[in-house]
This record gives sequence, C-alpha cells and structure tokens, in this order.
Amino acid sequence: MATTTDPAPDAPSLGQDPGTPAEASPAVDGVRGGSPFPYRTIAMGTIGSLLLLLGALGAAGILIRDPVIGAGPLSWLRYGHGRMLANAVLYGGFALVVWAWVRLGRYMLAGRIGSKPILVAAACWMGPLIISPPLFTRDVFSYLGQGAQLLHGLNPYAHGPAELTILPNVVQNVHPVWQTTPAPYGPLFLLVAKGIVAVTGDNVIAGVIVTRLVLLVGLGAMIWALPRLVRHLGGKVPIAMWLAVASPMTVIHLVGGPHNDLLMIGALTVGVLAALERKHVLAIALVTVGMLIKPTAAIALPFLVWVWVNHLPGDNRMRNLVKAGAASLGIFAVVFVAGTWVSLGSVNLGWVTGLKAPQLVTNWLNPSTGIGQIVYTLVHLVVNVPESPFVTVARLFSWLALVVFFVRQWWKARFGGNEAIFRMAMTLLATAILAPPTLPWYLTWGFVVAAAFPWRRRHLAIVVAVAIFLVMAYYPTGEQALYDWWFVAVTIAFGLYAAASLLRPDPLGLVGAWQRQRAGTMGATVGGTVGTVAEGGQVPAR
Repeated sequence: MATTTDPAPDAPSLGQDPGTPAEASPAVDGVRGGSPFPYRTIAMGTIGSLLLLLGALGAAGILIRDPVIGAGPLSWLRYGHGRMLANAVLYGGFALVVWAWVRLGRYMLAGRIGSKPILVAAACWMGPLIISPPLFTRDVFSYLGQGAQLLHGLNPYAHGPAELTILPNVVQNVHPVWQTTPAPYGPLFLLVAKGIVAVTGDNVIAGVIVTRLVLLVGLGAMIWALPRLVRHLGGKVPIAMWLAVASPMTVIHLVGGPHNDLLMIGALTVGVLAALERKHVLAIALVTVGMLIKPTAAIALPFLVWVWVNHLPGDNRMRNLVKAGAASLGIFAVVFVAGTWVSLGSVNLGWVTGLKAPQLVTNWLNPSTGIGQIVYTLVHLVVNVPESPFVTVARLFSWLALVVFFVRQWWKARFGGNEAIFRMAMTLLATAILAPPTLPWYLTWGFVVAAAFPWRRRHLAIVVAVAIFLVMAYYPTGEQALYDWWFVAVTIAFGLYAAASLLRPDPLGLVGAWQRQRAGTMGATVGGTVGTVAEGGQVPAR
C-alpha cells in the first residue's frame, strides 16, 4: 500500500531513532520537526468514509420502510445489480479507510506525525458515518426498540420489542432474533435509549443519528483519558490514538455501527485513570456506571481493588485488602442501587438473566462454539445427531477456562500498579474471546486500555490484520459472513497484506513492478522516437 503523496512512510523499529534529516528541526516527543501534515492520507480515508456512506444506502442496515430512498428512483440500489454495486462501493470505501489508516501508522512509526493528525484523521473519517445507515450490524435498532419499551411502560427485561403496539417503524426494524428477546444491557443504557426515543419518536433515522451523537460522549472521555493513561502505563500517545481512536474497529464498528460499548469504554478508561491517580472512590463509581451500561465492565472492579490496596499505607496486606474491598463493595452497592433505581424506578435485576440472550448467536468466531461445531461435524458423518449438545458442552469448558484465567490473573495482579491494569485488560480480552458469544466489537473492551501500554512493531501489524478481519466478519447488513469460506479467505489475505504494509510499503512489490513497467514503456516510446528522428523522420506535434 503505497502512493507518492505525504511524507515517506518507511518506519523504523519502535524505540529506534528514525534519523532526523539535517534540514529538519530536532524531534519533539518523537515527531520530526518540519514534517508535512498528511493531508492527502487523511483525504483518502475521508473519501473512503464517504463511499462507505453512499454504499450503505443500498447495502448496509437499511430500513424496511425507508423514507429517503423507499420506492423512488434510487430504490434499484437495493436489488440485484444495484445491490452488488452498492456493496462494491462500500467495500471500496472500507479499503480506502484501511489504506489511509495503515499509511498513517507508517508515518507515526517513522516519527513524522504526532497525535494531532491522527485525531484529525479519525474525526474526518467518522464524520460521514454519523449520518450513515448502520454498518455491519443492526444492534442500534434493538437499542431503540428497548428504549421505546421503557418509555411506554413495558419492562425490557421481561419482554421483547415485539410486545410494543406503537412506534411501528422502530419495532419492525429490530432483527427477528431480538424481537422477542429481553434486553441484555444495563439499566442506565436503557434510560439513555429511552431518552433518545422520547426525542426522536418513530423516526428511526433520527434515532440512529442521535444515538451516535450520544455515544460520542464515550469517545470524548476515551480521548481525554488515553494520553494520561499513557503517562502511567508507559506507551506512546500517537500509538495509543492510532490503535484506539483511528482504528477501523472504532471508526466503523463503534461509531459506524453504532455500539453502546463506546459509552461503556469511556467510563472504563476514565475510571482506570482515576484509580492510577489514587482517586479510588471515583474509580469504583465510574466503572460501576460503565457496568450499568454494559455489564461486562464489572470484570475490571476486582483488579481496581488491588490498585487501591497497594496505595494504602502499612504493610499488612490482608488488612488493606479488607479495607479496600469493603469500601469498594460499599461504593459499588450505592452507585448500582441508585443507578438502577433512577433508570427503572426499582431495583430490577432482570438484566442478569438478560445476559443469556446474546448466547443465541453461534459462530466459530467464539472458539468454544467453533470447537463444538467441528466435533459435531465429525460425529455427524457417522451418526445423525443435533448440534446443540456439542456446542453447549464446549461452551461449558470455555466458561471454566475463563473462570480459571480470571482467578489466576486477579491473583497475579495483587501487587497493583501497571501490572494490575495490564492483567485487567487481558482478562477483558479473554472474556470477549472465551465467553459466548464473541462479537467483533467486544474485543475493544480490553484493547482500548491495552493501547496505552508499550507496543512492538510486529504486534501492531498483527492488530492491523485482526482489526480488518473483525470488521469483515459480518456483512454490511449485520448478518455474519463467517461461513462464506471464499469471502473469509479473501478477508484474511487482505488483512495479511495490510499488516505487512504497515511494516514495509508495497510488501509484494506490486506498485514497484507497475512503475518499472510504466518506465519501460515510456523508455521504449522515447527510444522509438529517437530512432525515428535519427533515421530522418519527423517527430509528431503534441
């Protein structure tokens, strides 16, 4: 992936002096003085984002009854060849965003740009997606449906949106799987969704846009917290911003989706920062608020207790553990009860049983589900048996493995500090992978915090490949693409090429070969012309 625009994208190893040109001013914070702002790379990603928006009108999470296109002259975009064209435009836009992100990463690794161009790029790439139809998911329609239930007196933890007899546009756009499924989200997020529906009513397009704008609060909190987390955790601010903010996982999944995980991550990152800065009451309160948005934030709380323990005076660790644990439990109880009461008008714990709902999703992105399906396939070759027992047993073993991993990581975090935060991030990632289901955006829970730690170049390249695969694991409509094996193969190849491009421009020599061929063709043309002139011919006028 290489063009002739912007500063040269060759990148040295992290920690290696990139070599400041003699005419440039000394580097400040790892950024070379005098390096040009990467306008063209940012523009490339912005064009890609605009193409995502245009393609989404025909190929993404479109409405059943769409007042924008509907049955009008552009309705052909949603059928047959028009749908194929919309998909081509959308994936072309995605490729441009990835290309721009990888180029930006090369400039960052070369020390040519700091965090400001990365944030500008992320803002430009996210801008068009604010008004886009949902990309690679339809979850936002479920958010609106559950908010509508709470607004109109139905308990979202006892009923699915199909029970609602009003707001037909909101209800009919909820995915069939979730029409009769109770909400798996925390009560505070349901209150947020209720407020959005109170403003937008049955206008689903407005509901999606307002949801994105509200979720940007979480993005703002994350952007504010990350540089401060980097100071504690030893990473580099540009790398953290490139990984956590400008990544396609954030731009396309969390914002383009959109997903309420973004709001939870905002509370989580600020809470972790507060713990490292010895503001432990605030830390526990904020992470509990995150749990009231998305319950998995609760995984971070036991690790923050260890941070508190190690900030207390005295050498009696057991006594400090009791003090910090009791205080944390008290803060958690107060915030949890108050938040639930404010959101629902009662201490309704229905979201606990609602957590079972996502387990209806079965695909091999969750390793235990994949193992269960493989064993079932082998057995099914011999005898006709149902699949569900194999998946259920494999998932049970995966839960046990997760519990063991959690306990082990929590105990290793007992000395607090950066070690506790690192193990917390790894446990959040393990939860996203081992606990069924594994949905692509779940990996952002721990990944955003991990972005503030030091990174090696090869690990950044792995992140590029994984991020591309996780975006393309689902079709733009929100349906899974994991059993379309040709599509999966193309996705993996694209991800590997992009990963290699981060470390070395044009890793396969495709651009170089094209340039050499072009130079050879031009040389042959010039040689032929010179020969003609030498033989007394005339050079044609141009």
